[in-house]
Amino acid sequence: MRLFYLLMLSCFAFSVTAQDLPKALLTTPELSNYEKTSSYADVMAFIDAVSRGSNKVTRISMGKSLEGKDIPVLVLANPKVSTPAEAKASGKPIIYIQGNIHSGEVEGKEAVQVMLREIFHGDKGYLLDNQIILFAPIYNTDSNDKMEAGRRPSQEDSPKEVGIRENSQGWDLNRDGIKQEALETNGLIQNIIVPWDPALFVDLHTTNGVWHGYSLTWAPSYHTAGEKAPYDFTWDRILPEVTEQVKKKDEIHLGPYGYFYPQREGWPIKSISTYNHHPRYLVNQFGLRNRMAILSEAFAHERLYQRINSTYAFVREILEFTNKNGKEMLKVNAQAEAAAIQLVKEQGGKVSKGVRFEMTPLEEKIPAYRAYNYLEYEETEGNRPGKRYLRKPEIVELPDVVNYSAFTPTVTAILPKGYIIPAEFANIAEHLMKNGVKVTKLEKNVRATGQAYKATKLALAQRPFEKHNMATIEGAFESATKKFGKGDYWVDLAQPLANLIFYMLEPESDDGLVTWNFFDEYFQKNGIDQKAVEYPVFKYFELK
Repeated sequence: MRLFYLLMLSCFAFSVTAQDLPKALLTTPELSNYEKTSSYADVMAFIDAVSRGSNKVTRISMGKSLEGKDIPVLVLANPKVSTPAEAKASGKPIIYIQGNIHSGEVEGKEAVQVMLREIFHGDKGYLLDNQIILFAPIYNTDSNDKMEAGRRPSQEDSPKEVGIRENSQGWDLNRDGIKQEALETNGLIQNIIVPWDPALFVDLHTTNGVWHGYSLTWAPSYHTAGEKAPYDFTWDRILPEVTEQVKKKDEIHLGPYGYFYPQREGWPIKSISTYNHHPRYLVNQFGLRNRMAILSEAFAHERLYQRINSTYAFVREILEFTNKNGKEMLKVNAQAEAAAIQLVKEQGGKVSKGVRFEMTPLEEKIPAYRAYNYLEYEETEGNRPGKRYLRKPEIVELPDVVNYSAFTPTVTAILPKGYIIPAEFANIAEHLMKNGVKVTKLEKNVRATGQAYKATKLALAQRPFEKHNMATIEGAFESATKKFGKGDYWVDLAQPLANLIFYMLEPESDDGLVTWNFFDEYFQKNGIDQKAVEYPVFKYFELK
């Protein structure tokens, strides 16, 4: 009951602030008593109104959707900056926060609008003292307006009508980080991530229904083959402090992201499991880019006003933290980048890194995990007798819950000095370059000593995922020396995106370009069903 009143007071605080504001500065949920979410036109009108007359904002475009909608990004800075070069010259960290990657998960879109208002017209202007903030409130523009009732039943019909998950091309934008087929992903990578280079990426979501006891759960970028320092800083510093401050200021409980299944473990549950490590998820890709990232998941079963409130509080405290500690974050990221380059220079051809991983538990258990309690009973009727579990209304704290959110390599590969891509695979070189990778066309013949991968089997998944029958390759590396000539592509791995390149190009990577069918045609054309076929990308340890 106390929590209910606190939440009501917190939403009332928003309404008190809004009483002295023009109607144009109120969001659609506020104007509809939290029964509706903003349309694309609502968001565009709001950001026009909220930024009008300000000398601290520049509106840029990430690109256009398939239906021709502009994907707006607001650059907030004091003093104002308009270009990535100006932002870099300022020496301030850039923080990128986006909502609406899945259009049914609406509170990020709404919380970002409230945050914009508080910075421009409230008391949060100081958050621009030591950082530059990029807000993308409505990433999935087209699907936002395809609203119908009943799409997200776990959100308790609050709001009743929401948009669809996929973009208008049919892609899940949060599974597109490697293949990059969506217009939105290409706009984000090429027009925002590569030129602006944010120190921290925050992606705002809503869970799909697990009954934990937190108003919002979070996860860092899982580094896997990347450098560990940005992950450590996020896990050890950012998330604990933000969680503590939200609890202190708002009486809102935040906790680690994870699923649990009483039907499998019984009750009380003994463990939770996070989502997987793949860089197809945008948050995870930042671990391979030597940058920090945070996944935010509002609790689906709370009402819209509560989910907006908890998401707003989370974003606010992240920005409070980055405003105070941004320079330290830049230093951590820079050290990670230098470490990635140094490892290639000093250990390339000698050291191995993971390319396939399994989820494993952290050493430290969660001392008091919040969850809704369950009632156990025995089902004796029907075709499936056995124990059943019914959720009870109270929240309990479960001791010593194991947290499966670490990832241990199951397959490793030698980290090379670099890769050579034959000229006929220009599409692979172009895919790397659009991600910010430095790729050089050879102007003369070179002699490369390293490893060639002989593939003996290419297996395609029976069921499509994201319109792809995911590929898995089998084979072995063999020592080799090869000659390459003018027009072939040279990728020196001693560069900032070394870990991303490695994950994309290694043939046995569990989320690389082989996985996403970039080489299927080549393997099939060369008869992999009848004989071993050499993977065309050569990894070298020495180049002459």
